[in-house]
Amino acid sequence: MSAAWLEEIQWTEDGLVPVIAQLHDSSRVVMFAWMNRDSLALTVAEGYAVYWSRSRQRLWRKGEESGHRQKVIDIQLDCDADVILLKIEQEGGIACHTGRESCFFRSLTDGEWQTTEPVLKDPKAIYK
Repeated sequence: MSAAWLEEIQWTEDGLVPVIAQLHDSSRVVMFAWMNRDSLALTVAEGYAVYWSRSRQRLWRKGEESGHRQKVIDIQLDCDADVILLKIEQEGGIACHTGRESCFFRSLTDGEWQTTEPVLKDPKAIYK
């Protein structure tokens, strides 16, 4: 398969593109991350989400430590070609390193961030 489709993406100056991970069956947004060309190409080739970790400066296969991999159902590109939407099946039902279903678990209420989602599994039990 030709990789010409990678050239259609509007990469940031540092060679990244923002990525939203959304559950394919419920449309719930569970995560935001970044990809570079290599991680997006690997995601397509392997069928599971591979991101670029800005903090670790390396490829990061989602679930490599936790087992909570993201099986990719569909990959979409927005109208400006600068944001990727992954429609995924979240293995284990946990996308967040805090042990929650989604990384978006706080809501602004009366000027304060309130936790609105429960921890499904203690992160100490997930990460060794």
